[in-house]
Amino acid sequence: MTMADPRARLLALAGERNVSLAQLSGLIGRNATYLQQFVRKGSPRKLGETDRAVLARFLGVDERELGAPEEKSSTLPGSVGGGDWADVPRLALGASAGPGAVPQEERAFGALRFARRWLREQGLDARHLAAIAVDGDSMDPTLRDGDEILVDRAPRPLRDGIHVVRLDDALLVKRLEQRPGGMISLISDNRAYRPIEVALPDIDVIGRVVWKGGRI
Repeated sequence: MTMADPRARLLALAGERNVSLAQLSGLIGRNATYLQQFVRKGSPRKLGETDRAVLARFLGVDERELGAPEEKSSTLPGSVGGGDWADVPRLALGASAGPGAVPQEERAFGALRFARRWLREQGLDARHLAAIAVDGDSMDPTLRDGDEILVDRAPRPLRDGIHVVRLDDALLVKRLEQRPGGMISLISDNRAYRPIEVALPDIDVIGRVVWKGGRI
């Protein structure tokens, strides 16, 4: 089985899915230019095994299309390919609901399984979803420390609501409200925390929070 060049294939898949290389870089916990450099400059020479697996699941393709050895296919549990169920990767990365956490390298360590029918009813596509944990208390009582949230990274027009955003390399989960003049308020539901006012170009909106789960 002959595979296309993984750089060209990644670029083509990003175009087909209407997602940017910067967004895909964020998905694997890298800086915004990481995959741009991989595609355009050949650095790194090849994708790391975990990065490749997360991207393959997100894009709905076999890992070999992104440079895995011929004998290898996706190593993450479950599949987003067929059947009545879709497995959404759980990423070992916390979205801070406190002062702000500097994210470490992203790792998938399991999956949450959702019925495809339910996802369709919610207008969601499993290829654009990731599950991460909430870290901190600033979104109490809506989101509590340790809750898992489902983040929809599908490209959509920005609207008010709870989002995961990157600000100065910190990953935050906040209630986002648009203000006049291109400003954004990042609001904590816990009123002990003051809102953060920023210009839209100064933040990277990772995705909208569309579901939560946690212990009672």
